[in-house]
Amino acid sequence: METRSVLFADDGDIPNSRFPLIVYPRAVDPSDGAAAVAFETLFARNGWGNSWRNGIFPFHHYHSNAHEVLGIAAGSAEVRFGGENGETVAVEAGDAVLIPAGVGHKRLSASPDLLVVGAYPASQHADLMREGAEDTDGIRRRIAGVVLPENDPVGGPTGPTATLWV
Repeated sequence: METRSVLFADDGDIPNSRFPLIVYPRAVDPSDGAAAVAFETLFARNGWGNSWRNGIFPFHHYHSNAHEVLGIAAGSAEVRFGGENGETVAVEAGDAVLIPAGVGHKRLSASPDLLVVGAYPASQHADLMREGAEDTDGIRRRIAGVVLPENDPVGGPTGPTATLWV
């Protein structure tokens, strides 16, 4: 499985994570028009649930109590990860991105047909933290306490998190 990982340092506002963001190009085949169902099925099979369908917020935000996976079911987008000084990643239908708790993300641009399927590890429900949040010490403690998922959302028990998130 081809992946790319990026590690972001705490920028003083967006905490980011000690674990890298993982990009999975072409995690599912979008050509049959059923990529949303394929992502939901893949994520659920690997123990990731509480899924939703929507887009990506156009402002910097992160989750202090959950890891999140995004599956691009249709369209394309440019997303800034890691805060204002982070990295812009272009994603398109079929790609997935695993975002560790604390890593900032913001949609910079998107095609009109963008559809994202999101999910979280079992028993995790994401909060919504924005840049400039108060109680930075408490937020960083929550992020450090988020348990690792049992399985990688795309690769299962032997997926990239088995070696990159240790």
